[in-house]
Amino acid sequence: MNWILLSEICYSTIVFLVCLRIIYDTRSSSKTLAYLLLAIFVPVGGMAFYFIFGINYRKRIIYSKKLVADEVMLKELDRRVISMSARNLKRNIYDVRSAGSLVTLIMNDSLSPLTGGNVVKLLINGEEKFPEVLAALLQAEHHIHLEYYIYEDDVIGNRIKDVLIQKALEGIEVRLIYDDFGSSSLRGKLLHELKEAGVEAHPFNRIRFLLLANRINYRNHRKIIIVDGKCGFVGGINISDRYINTVGEKSRQYWRDTHLRIDGPGIMYLQHIFLCDWNFCSDQKIQPEHHYFDTAPMHASNTSVQIAASGPDSPASTIKLSFLKAINLAQHEILLTTPYLIPGGSIMDALKISALGGVKVKILVPGISDSRLVNAAAWSNYGELLKSGVEIFTYHKGFIHAKTMVVDGYIAVVGTANMDHRSFDLNFEVNAIVYSVEFGEQLRKSFYNDLSDAVTVRYERWKSRPVYVKLAERTARLLSPLL
Repeated sequence: MNWILLSEICYSTIVFLVCLRIIYDTRSSSKTLAYLLLAIFVPVGGMAFYFIFGINYRKRIIYSKKLVADEVMLKELDRRVISMSARNLKRNIYDVRSAGSLVTLIMNDSLSPLTGGNVVKLLINGEEKFPEVLAALLQAEHHIHLEYYIYEDDVIGNRIKDVLIQKALEGIEVRLIYDDFGSSSLRGKLLHELKEAGVEAHPFNRIRFLLLANRINYRNHRKIIIVDGKCGFVGGINISDRYINTVGEKSRQYWRDTHLRIDGPGIMYLQHIFLCDWNFCSDQKIQPEHHYFDTAPMHASNTSVQIAASGPDSPASTIKLSFLKAINLAQHEILLTTPYLIPGGSIMDALKISALGGVKVKILVPGISDSRLVNAAAWSNYGELLKSGVEIFTYHKGFIHAKTMVVDGYIAVVGTANMDHRSFDLNFEVNAIVYSVEFGEQLRKSFYNDLSDAVTVRYERWKSRPVYVKLAERTARLLSPLL
């Protein structure tokens, strides 16, 4: 009996200490409550879950993102970014319009400049993205940089591998960063072939013990390609056959996604992100030399582009703040596409305020989801949005994986970040923000084209869900800060 009592005292003490750590180390009150409930009511497993997935690496900062360590150089970079953004705001005042405060927010938070003189091309699905990517890679003359969450050993993965090997054998610098969790199929023959041909490849965070690795919770979800410092790609499409919808192949689920090709100085900050990430995962010290940053504007267009990026290493969640600011700037219309709608209280409130203030707010989400738990948590949020006048549509042609937003037809966002806690605080993400009436109209048309394959969620239908469904959704919502 004494041993039983002693064990109970020891266990209670451990739970108490873990609870203190959760309270001290977790910034979000909703996450704190969720972790506390797990630690108290799920013996041992709840505490294990917290230590595997819940440690706050934003406070600990996984690594420094400063590419140039010298303080004098940082001050010079700061001055140049501010000067560039101010010039481009003046030159492109029509396209940027009243979004100057959004530009300034991103610039002040992460030193990401507003760039002009870009050519931006909207790419729908893998059918449009991969031919553009392969053509750009084949034209490389100095370097190719790739950073991907998922790189699969399949048909398109091997086609890109063959081009990378060809360019490496020609003497072109080829570097690949891959997420060790998302690109698990890359390990083996394909990776060996790349390295044997001279391609440098490194996992962003190597996972040595999969089940015990808490770095698994901090995934590099970025999808970036830079060619010669002139051309870049960013968006939601990974390197995988699933994103290519082959005509007549009925067995494969249709994937709907969106990507961008950017030619011009808009890819400068994408290059900065890549080199920072590369220096971290490769233990190299590549410096920001001129040939990596060809910032000459394109004469064919004057489209303004700014990059928003954040992750567990960021002092603040730049992407979340940029979404909030863009939503708050809306005067007429917000068109939002996301595969996961669990945005948290601040963005939920911003969307409701916009709708109640007369702004048309339309949100497109999956009708067919790849995660029942996440989908259930998202459905639990729909009621308060619908009551506020937000229109929600579920996409049924297949799985919609695109992450886009258009505000008032001239602020267009395309990137890797979902509308959820994981993208805002746990993953390394990147979004491109295009300030352009012309491009905004293209993305706007794409949104309305997708609505033709969607069903409107009616508030009456939402309310009439069976009790067991409501209970499951509310239970999933309790776990939403952890998803």
